[in-house]
Amino acid sequence: RRQHLHIHGCVFRACVPDDGREDLFTGATAVVHSTPSVYIARSAILMSAASTLPKAVVFDLDGCLWAPDMYMLWGGGAPFTRAETGTDLVDVRGSKVRMLGAVADVLAELKTSERWKERVVAVASCTDEPEWAQECLRKFDIGGGLCMKDTMHIEEIHKGNKQGHLQNIAAQTGIALEEMLFFDNERGNCVDVAQLGVTVAWVPEGVTAGAWASSLERFPEPGVIFDFRKGG
Repeated sequence: RRQHLHIHGCVFRACVPDDGREDLFTGATAVVHSTPSVYIARSAILMSAASTLPKAVVFDLDGCLWAPDMYMLWGGGAPFTRAETGTDLVDVRGSKVRMLGAVADVLAELKTSERWKERVVAVASCTDEPEWAQECLRKFDIGGGLCMKDTMHIEEIHKGNKQGHLQNIAAQTGIALEEMLFFDNERGNCVDVAQLGVTVAWVPEGVTAGAWASSLERFPEPGVIFDFRKGG
């Protein structure tokens, strides 16, 4: 349910769960029943009258922006070519790599919309084939003469706990972890990153239009994992 609270002369809308919600802000996995005051206390430092947009939006790659995972293309892989129709890429063995959900529209919005002008877009990936992933970033067409890579300011593509990826992005940008929104299709990565105080969207079906819109509407909720197992 939603409630409106008045704090220091401003009106804030709080989403208050009736049946509990997972909160990892403390660094532990727990299901909590939060009150409006808890939600406002946790996020008030991030909210302003001007905007509640995240200062950084961070995406995983495999299973989040595209499918299949790069390792599933072993025996084929690079070089990739654009399919004759549509937006798919095709590897040397003829296997297709496709963008998921509303990824093209979301990335195009982040690149072209004025409201995102001062924001950072980043990648945090542990893909098994970083060079293949780089080629896909360059070759996936998101419209308007843009490719995926055109939208990215920072790329953290390497093995390791995703906490390290996000901490590196914070160090490079000076953006607080609580001011970031992170998308990943793998539950374990979401748990790790939420423990840092990042607002996290768990998107097993990739970044869908519903997951994107809902995550922006609910941001910021530091340490909370939004569950989009049904695509949002």
